[in-house]
Amino acid sequence: MTLKLLRTIRLDPSDTFVFERAAEPGEWAVSGAFAFWAGDPTRLSGKTRNAFRSGFLGIQSLGRATLAQIVSASTDERAFVVETLAHQLVGSFGAPDMMAARAAAEDEVAFVESLCNQPQGTLIAVHRTYEDGAVRERFRTLRPRDDRRPAHAFTFLETEDEGTSAEDVDLIAMAERARK
Repeated sequence: MTLKLLRTIRLDPSDTFVFERAAEPGEWAVSGAFAFWAGDPTRLSGKTRNAFRSGFLGIQSLGRATLAQIVSASTDERAFVVETLAHQLVGSFGAPDMMAARAAAEDEVAFVESLCNQPQGTLIAVHRTYEDGAVRERFRTLRPRDDRRPAHAFTFLETEDEGTSAEDVDLIAMAERARK
């Protein structure tokens, strides 16, 4: 059985101004919704709100990425992801000890594996909302048509979506605000 996990990908520079900290391209990624459990998602604003709404968490930098790509992984790479995330959970998120952190990291990585039921190279996007006191995540898959890899990212992607969002993101306006 082939293991598949997620790595961050950057098709354009937008992550660098949409999120407070952008994940580096190629980082191992998890959903990262757990980063928002201690706060009130309805009070988030600006770049933190963007991270909540649409950011995968790069486990090395703790930066965010709008897209993650399904890639094959070895058992050693999976173990690295779990161990790195466990250390981050203790050092940055207040996990009480490594035993608890490893268990949480295992759960997070198992969730990522459940998202990777599409072919390698498929891109995944997330949209998070806070509904009825709970965080809800919706994932879309984006993949090349007919296994072709054209030169322009926005001309080749099909999407599968659980639903459409009522909110639109104006990246150009966000970039202009960030420059001010």
